[in-house]
Amino acid sequence: MEVIVVAVVLGAIIAYLVGASTPRRRGKRHSNYRREPTVRSLGTGRNLPPVTRPNEGSRLVRARQEKARAAHRLSERPDHPPPPPIPASRKLVGRAWVIDGDTIAIDRIKIRLAGIDAPELDEPWGRKSKWAMVNICKGKTIHVDLTGETSYDRLVGTCDLPDGTDIGVELIKAGLALDGSYYSKGKYLHLEPEGVRQRLKFYGLKQRR
Repeated sequence: MEVIVVAVVLGAIIAYLVGASTPRRRGKRHSNYRREPTVRSLGTGRNLPPVTRPNEGSRLVRARQEKARAAHRLSERPDHPPPPPIPASRKLVGRAWVIDGDTIAIDRIKIRLAGIDAPELDEPWGRKSKWAMVNICKGKTIHVDLTGETSYDRLVGTCDLPDGTDIGVELIKAGLALDGSYYSKGKYLHLEPEGVRQRLKFYGLKQRR
């Protein structure tokens, strides 16, 4: 009986020793949770909050994408339509529709007055320049001698009243336009009232085509 007890005790001791010497294998923990990388603060040893990536569906990203698409559409669209064909006679006659101080239209053909440079409508003196041109052309038949040049969607020409008065010259004399040297080569410069160039230049009027 004592032999049996001793054998059982020895077996238990041997089993314990064998189990203690064998390394325990830990089961791998499976989880759908993915830890975000942490950033360790230099000099403190503390972990900072995880670095977050910008959300592709955020309002800011969508706004940037829409802005890029709008810029692409704008780059594909020309700023102005092409100018109409120049008549073989290089002459136009008719009543004028005034667009601004240096642009009129006859039979839906836009004409850039050669030799003058008037303010745009959104610039100081722009509307006053337009209405001065309206008064000059009102009820008159305008005769246009085209130069053969174009300016964006407009033909370029000298525009006269039936008595031969150059309507562009009249606007220069009124101090509401400048000599447009791009076309006139300075031939109207002497008609500008004293001080008008400084005034219109001060308000942003620059030489334009």
